[in-house]
Amino acid sequence: MTSRKKRISKRAVKPSRSYVGIKILWLFFFAVIAAAAGFFYLLSKGVFGELPDTDVLENPSLSLASEVYTADGVLLGKYYQQNRSTSHYEELGKHVVNALLATEDVRFFDHPGIDPIGVAAVPYYLLKGRKRGASTITQQLAKNLFPRQKNPSVLQLIMRKFKEWVIAVRLEYLYTKEEILTMYLNTVDFGSNAYGIKSAARTFFGKEPTELAPEEAALLIGILKAPYLYSPIYHPENAFKRRNVVLTQMHKYGFLTDAEYDSLTALPIHLTYSVQSHIHGIAQYYREYLRVRLGKWARDNGYNLYADGLKIYTTIDSRLQQYAEAAVWEHMKDLQAKFDAELRRYRRNPWGRDKETVIRGMRRSERYKKLKQQGLSEKEIMEIFRKPVKMTVFTYNGPKDTVMSPLDSVKYYKRFLHAGFIVMEPGTGRIKAWVGGINYRFFQYDHVRPSSRRQVGSTFKPFVYAQAIINGYSPCTKVPNMPVVFPEYDNWSPKNADTNAQGRKVTLYYALGHSINWVTARLIKEIGPQPVIRLARKMGITAPIEPVPSIALGTTDISPYEMTGAFNTFPSGGKWIAPYSIQRIEDKYGNVIYEATPRQRVVFDSADNYVMIRMLRYVVQHGTSVRLWLPRYPYKFPRNAPIAAKTGTTNDHADGWFIGFTPQLTAGAWVGGDERTIHFVSMRYGQGASMALPIWALFFKKVFSDSTLGYSLDTPFYEMPRERLKVEVDCARFSETDTLDINLHEDLGGI
Repeated sequence: MTSRKKRISKRAVKPSRSYVGIKILWLFFFAVIAAAAGFFYLLSKGVFGELPDTDVLENPSLSLASEVYTADGVLLGKYYQQNRSTSHYEELGKHVVNALLATEDVRFFDHPGIDPIGVAAVPYYLLKGRKRGASTITQQLAKNLFPRQKNPSVLQLIMRKFKEWVIAVRLEYLYTKEEILTMYLNTVDFGSNAYGIKSAARTFFGKEPTELAPEEAALLIGILKAPYLYSPIYHPENAFKRRNVVLTQMHKYGFLTDAEYDSLTALPIHLTYSVQSHIHGIAQYYREYLRVRLGKWARDNGYNLYADGLKIYTTIDSRLQQYAEAAVWEHMKDLQAKFDAELRRYRRNPWGRDKETVIRGMRRSERYKKLKQQGLSEKEIMEIFRKPVKMTVFTYNGPKDTVMSPLDSVKYYKRFLHAGFIVMEPGTGRIKAWVGGINYRFFQYDHVRPSSRRQVGSTFKPFVYAQAIINGYSPCTKVPNMPVVFPEYDNWSPKNADTNAQGRKVTLYYALGHSINWVTARLIKEIGPQPVIRLARKMGITAPIEPVPSIALGTTDISPYEMTGAFNTFPSGGKWIAPYSIQRIEDKYGNVIYEATPRQRVVFDSADNYVMIRMLRYVVQHGTSVRLWLPRYPYKFPRNAPIAAKTGTTNDHADGWFIGFTPQLTAGAWVGGDERTIHFVSMRYGQGASMALPIWALFFKKVFSDSTLGYSLDTPFYEMPRERLKVEVDCARFSETDTLDINLHEDLGGI
């Protein structure tokens, strides 16, 4: 009996199988948790592969586009590897935020970076045969900041997902929810080379994110699922359906009312599509010049122009730039028609008998250079250049698709005249507008930049007359208008283009106003070339100037940039101020890393400067620039308007110049062929007053007609300086003959 009780007692304390099973399950459960915790701990320590440290997470590396702004706050263009602009949270706009939350992560503000509900729901949807992602916005940000490797294995993909969880939790610790949301919208790709919500809003709608309507915000957020598949440019039907899916989600979660949802889903897609870059929009020539200049500056100062998100604030005024481009286009279209008509009338090629012009053009082309690099002979290249191919060519009525041989295309493009036009501000040196040519897409050579030098003709003469004034000459001084010979220079003797008043004495007013070569040559013979060169250098001319008498007539090659900058000395009170176009540069954090401090120096005292302004005003009132006010021309400025200027024409009418200023703006225009052999035959259209003056006049007509700009012809001209004048400026009245000559011969400019 006792032994049986003992046996029963022993059986009673033996654990049941169910109890052991439960214990094993709990042990397994805690083991899994411990293993998972240990796994994520080791993962966070980088045992299974490197993870970004705290410094990297706090300063994620993004390729940010550098942005160029005008003085009036207009985005001029961008330089980028990726077209990305950053926004702050308050710049996102509520519709963008609502669309994103409704579509991607409606519990974003409630979870710690990983959404437990979303993760738990994944198996359910898999069993249902439906694909459903569980990545939070924070996890997607982690993926955007630290992209996955290409072609990963399944194991690598799983490990990457776990790493993203760790990174997401770290991001939630380091940043606020608003900051995470903002970072995400700054990193995402919207297609069409638009990275970040700000670039996308500007590219697709021409708006800032805060200005987007709900349906526009829904379209952009919808693109994120597959930027190409849902692109409104390439797949508008897909984009429409995807946009409405996003609107449905916004309605589901209470961001849209029933009425709003019904009306918005019925709306068609309306885009204002414009890819932003440095080769679109206004001021294309200037932005390319700026790109090259800034690229060197950035390298020298440890920045990357294309990735560091610099903000470049320029002195360009978008309104003046638009007027400048319009003036160049309007005049050059008309002038080209006259040039074409002259070519037909004389049955000649624009380059005359110089056949090498076409060969030089061919050898400068990109097509020729590529063929040469491939090792082809000159004969083989010529055969290729003679074969017709499809191409798009420039016309003033828009690009034209045609079939033409590359050699014929060289000849075709040689027929076009070109232009350069630049506008500056007296007293500051700020460049307000820059037009380097007639069309940047087809003609990328910039005719304004400092290295683009052309013979300046009579626009150089004011340097000679200014030195004469400094030496004590008066504008009233009378000089014989007779031939001048320079024995020490092979008996060189210039000719006069204006035959009026030959053999008589004329005042310097009259000589400069009518651009008389004999008088200018006589002055430089008395003054000498070196003082004139020194004066030109003080006025900012850096181009080589040979110390010979012929420079007085403008045989030197100088750029519109330097010539206009030199003329800007006069309305600046006799002070030369180096032209500049970059006001300041900020880094991506808003720190100013460059600010303009333009060089300047006094060139003239106030008395001499006043005399030169009087003389250049005479050119407009009585001389080669009277077209500005003569009734038979379309410009019709008042004769006594505060305008001073000088025309210029070179040998064979190859170059036409006009540089003039008012108290508020200085502008210079050059017009000519891309080679000196390309030119008008006659002086009727082949002089500065016909080739270049109209650009200046059309521009200022537009400027003075726009009251919002603040420029006016009522601005007082330069008053008599307090300093006592050293020479006489109020001469006795000209004879009736002189007055008659002025009216009859205003078209005859000197060379």
